[in-house]
Amino acid sequence: MIGCLVIHGYTGGPYELEPLTSFLQEHTNWHIKVPVLPGHGKKLSLEDTTYQEWIQAAENTLLQLKEKYERIYIIGFSMGGMIAAYLAGKHHVDKLVLLATAGKYLSWKQIMVDLAALVEDGFKGNLKRNKLYLHYRKKWGAVPFKANLEFMKLVKFTRKHLKDVHSPVLIAQGHCDSLVPYKTAYFLEKEISSKKKEIVFFDKSRHLMCLGSDKDTLNMLVYQFLEKEGTATESH
Repeated sequence: MIGCLVIHGYTGGPYELEPLTSFLQEHTNWHIKVPVLPGHGKKLSLEDTTYQEWIQAAENTLLQLKEKYERIYIIGFSMGGMIAAYLAGKHHVDKLVLLATAGKYLSWKQIMVDLAALVEDGFKGNLKRNKLYLHYRKKWGAVPFKANLEFMKLVKFTRKHLKDVHSPVLIAQGHCDSLVPYKTAYFLEKEISSKKKEIVFFDKSRHLMCLGSDKDTLNMLVYQFLEKEGTATESH
C-alpha cells in the first residue's frame, strides 16, 4: 500500500492542490493526506506561528503514514516543496514531486509583466476579472510581516538540506511564475543529490500551477512519474 503526503504553500491551503489530489484519488487507491499547516487554510491566522511549527505539522503526518504504508510519496508545492525536500532527506521516501518550489523566490521580471497587466486592466475597468488580482486581494492585510520572516527562515533552513535528498524526484515549474523564478528548477536539480531527476517546464503556468490552464497535463505527468515502476530517468 502507498501513502502520499501532499504539502501546500505559504499562505495557502489544500485548495491549491485540489485538482491534483482529486485526480490521484480518482485514479489510485493511495492514502492521500493533505494537512493544513498551522495558521494556514482559507482563513489565515499567521501572527503567532513559526516555520518550525509548519515543518513539524508536515513531519507528524509523514510519520503517521510511514507507520501504516510500505511506500511513501511526497508532493510539495511552493514553500511546501521545500518542506517536502527537507522531509525526503531526513526520512526515506520512495519518490518526491516538487511543484513551483520556493528554493528561490520573487521573479522581478515576471512581477513587472504582471503589474503592467494589472495597471492596464485597472484603466480599462477590468480589474475584477483579473485572476491574479482577485486571488491575492484576499490575502493583502491578512499576512503579518513576522510571518514573511518565518517563510524566509524556512527557505534558508531547508536549502541546506537539499543535498540530503536521494529519492527520485520530479521538478515541475511554470515559466510565468512571478513568485518563484523558473530558473529555480535548475538550482534545485543542482543542489539535490538524487541520481534520478526530471525537470519539466510549463510555458503558460503561473505560480498556482495546479489551478492553471496546464493542470490536466500536470496531473497526468505527476501520476505517471509516481506510478511508473523503478525510478525516474534523468531528463532535461
